[in-house]
Amino acid sequence: MTVPASIPTRPGWRRHLGRSRGAIIAGAVFLLLLGLVDWVGAGPLTYFDVSFLASGGATLALAAIGQTLVILSGGFDLSAGAVISLVNATLASHMDPMAMDASVPLWTLAGIAIGCAVGAFNGFFIAVLRLQPIVVTLSTMFILQGVTLLVMEKPGGMISPSLGAFYLGDAVPGWLPMPVVVIGVVLLLWAWLKGTRFGTALYATGSDPEAAAAQGLNVTLTRFLTYVIAGGCYGLAGVFISAQTGSGDPLVGNPLLLSLFAAVVVGGTRLGGGQGGPLGTVFGAYVLMMVVNILLVLNVSAYYSTIAEGTILMLAVLAGSLSRDAPLATHLRALRSWASARAAGTLPSALPATDRRLRLPAGSARTATLPSYLSRHAETLRFAIPAYVCLILVVAVTQAWLGAAVFSWNYWNALLVLSSFLAVLALGQGAVILTGGLDLSVPWTIGLSGILLAGIVNGSDAALLYALPFVLILAVIIGLANGIGIVWLGVSPIVMTLATNGVLQGVALLYSQGTPAGFSSPMLRWLMTGKLLGLTPVVLALALFIVLATTLLGRTPFGRRVYGIGNGLRAARISGIPVERTLILVYVLSAVCAALVGVMLTGFSGQASLGMGDDYLLPSIAVVVVGGTLITGGRGHYLGMLGGVLLLTALQMLLAGTTLPYATRAIVYGLVILGAVLALREKRSH
Repeated sequence: MTVPASIPTRPGWRRHLGRSRGAIIAGAVFLLLLGLVDWVGAGPLTYFDVSFLASGGATLALAAIGQTLVILSGGFDLSAGAVISLVNATLASHMDPMAMDASVPLWTLAGIAIGCAVGAFNGFFIAVLRLQPIVVTLSTMFILQGVTLLVMEKPGGMISPSLGAFYLGDAVPGWLPMPVVVIGVVLLLWAWLKGTRFGTALYATGSDPEAAAAQGLNVTLTRFLTYVIAGGCYGLAGVFISAQTGSGDPLVGNPLLLSLFAAVVVGGTRLGGGQGGPLGTVFGAYVLMMVVNILLVLNVSAYYSTIAEGTILMLAVLAGSLSRDAPLATHLRALRSWASARAAGTLPSALPATDRRLRLPAGSARTATLPSYLSRHAETLRFAIPAYVCLILVVAVTQAWLGAAVFSWNYWNALLVLSSFLAVLALGQGAVILTGGLDLSVPWTIGLSGILLAGIVNGSDAALLYALPFVLILAVIIGLANGIGIVWLGVSPIVMTLATNGVLQGVALLYSQGTPAGFSSPMLRWLMTGKLLGLTPVVLALALFIVLATTLLGRTPFGRRVYGIGNGLRAARISGIPVERTLILVYVLSAVCAALVGVMLTGFSGQASLGMGDDYLLPSIAVVVVGGTLITGGRGHYLGMLGGVLLLTALQMLLAGTTLPYATRAIVYGLVILGAVLALREKRSH
């Protein structure tokens, strides 16, 4: 049907308006909060207030622009905060303290170049070698943290005042703050880039990489350049935060990771790629900053900031998900279909046992035998055995280099005690990875559990009897929150668990008021450090745990369902696996394992501390991957994960016995996991 010329049609602006809906909403919320800041303030907003707000959110806005580009391409980048820290430490340690007028363009280019180099490193492994963005950037994050500590071990150094005068000054005195100009220039460059072939390829790659490649677009080059450009944005953010602080801090960028994802999502960019843009992200960054400022003006504890950011992130993702495809409604329909099939008796699990067995032809002899153990587990052994081979090599190097008595029981007892923490974490994180997910809430699940246990027990064995169940019940609630958010609300596992981690951090800070109190009970202390028949008691508990973990994943219906989900959600549903319930149980298992590690660490050290779980995030993933588990799910075995645990723990003991700096441990961990993922990856067809 032809539309008459007299009837005006404007599909173009309507389509554009729909695509920009997220940015428009973020801009409206920004203006609303700006009015609220004006209302709760001591007086009307002045130019000084606007300039202060502009500079306060500029670092987050610049870094979030880079994260937006990565997400538009369909990826994730967990190394952004580490790049900011590295640039800040590099500038502060290399600027001449006597040079009051350092070259702003030179040091700005240096910071951007560092970021681009890191982006090229990420891009090579992700785009060229086709490794998972989450694993690559997480490994890069830890490598960079180690490198940053080598550059600057503790806060210090000096940033030339000329850098602060330029970036924190006025472009037009009394009218236009320089941070607004810097962000504006970056947005103009994006507007130009968006109109190029690269911009088209970026959105196409994020929407459907296979279709983009079929249209002749160079997906590999697009992804590589995306990470390089994003790294440049992180580098510029590092330069800006250096101008703000006037000194260096090797940890300055670490707290920004949660805020980065929150700013991107609040700004309307769709997780998974293909929709959104940096303009909305800039509004999202300033929305987050003003929420924190409003809390401070209202005399609300700063400990609530991570809770607010995590909550905003989850709500923003949920709102976007409900407005697009309504995952909750989809899951409800799937649940009704499953319930109907179950009532009709058509699920595989509802069939008689004889119907699910291998039927032999009538009259044939029932002489069929099962394949041998080696035949049935050939693939598992092929990927798990390298970890044990490397363990033997590390033990041999330990003996040769340090002269340690590795053949004595004391060495192996110490190895098993130190391995017990990661062995427990490997079950939970491994189950999550086998389903194709990742649990980033492990650090503060560990931290909060340990802090709560120490505070409640406070040295009493009697109190342990009710404190331990309380901590484990709380872990179940945490796991349920993660699982429900991921399964029923359609939130990405990375974002959901990252947001949960931020909320748990805020809860831990509020409970402890920044200084955890209490200490372990004597019974728990004995379990982790005492002696029983010449062994540390936890070693005996570890042996029982290994048997239970191996049985759970290898010989129970739950374990088979985990592997089935990892091999394909659609196939799992068709075969009658209760996908939603199983996934929720997987995240509950991960949270309970993390809580147990928090309890064990409290008993081992005698007390709890803030950040006690931070050092266990990458190792919990590394041991699973090094043990031969496929990072995208569906392949792996707990005994292989245990080999990864023993290998990394032995490597840690070797490094601890040398004169190498502590920072090298993070670098080695990052390189080991990258090497393992590269060596054990599945071959893809081109």
